[in-house]
This record gives sequence, C-alpha cells and structure tokens, in this order.
Amino acid sequence: EVQLVESGGGLVQAGGSLRLSCAASGFTFEAYAIGWFRQAPGKEREEVSCISNKDGSTYYADSVKGRFSISSDHAKNTVYLQMSRLEPEDTAVYYCTAVYDYGSEWYYKLISLRDFGFWGQGTQVTVSS
Repeated sequence: EVQLVESGGGLVQAGGSLRLSCAASGFTFEAYAIGWFRQAPGKEREEVSCISNKDGSTYYADSVKGRFSISSDHAKNTVYLQMSRLEPEDTAVYYCTAVYDYGSEWYYKLISLRDFGFWGQGTQVTVSS
C-alpha cells in the first residue's frame, strides 16, 4: 500500500522558515519521482518543487526558486522541503505526491505527478504578514 505522510507545517511570520517532511512507504523509493504541490483556497493546485530519486534532478517553480530547497534521504525514505524567506503568498496546504519515474523529461514528470500521482493528506502552512 502506497502511503505518503506530510508533516512540518505551521504558522510563521513573513521571512521565517519551515521544513516540510514527506515520509514514504509501500513502494520502491529509489524508483520514484516525488514532488511538493500546494493549494490555497480558491486557487488551483500548483507545483512547488520535485525531485527524481533515480538521478537526483530537481525542479523548482519560479515563485520559490532561491527560497526553497528539496532533498531526499534514501535511508529514511523521506523527502524534505526546506522553505526560507516565506511570504504570505506561500500560505497553502502543501501536498506530497509520487509517481514511478520512467526517465521522462521534467515536463512529463510534472504532468504525471499532478494528474496520476499518489497523494498524501497535506500539511497546512500559514505565513502571517
């Protein structure tokens, strides 16, 4: 059974930091791409950052580039999202998702993660102004 459990969300002031965790189980961690998406009320879900556990390549949305950093701990089957210089616009529920990595380019990985991935329950991030 595929399971993804997000944690680490909370309430922080603008400019602060949080580290989100995505604990994975039920699949071969090293063969999957794992990504973070977020959704704010009234808005569509958007990709934030993703990592391929096969080759270590990463993706960052322009809105978070330079502020967020994604990493993968294969010993713990856990993906982290280090978030710094947080802004009120970062307020959202953050979800972890995973898809088998067939080696496609990131454009197709992102589509697969969004539309076909296994999703966790999400963790709330609130950034006060």
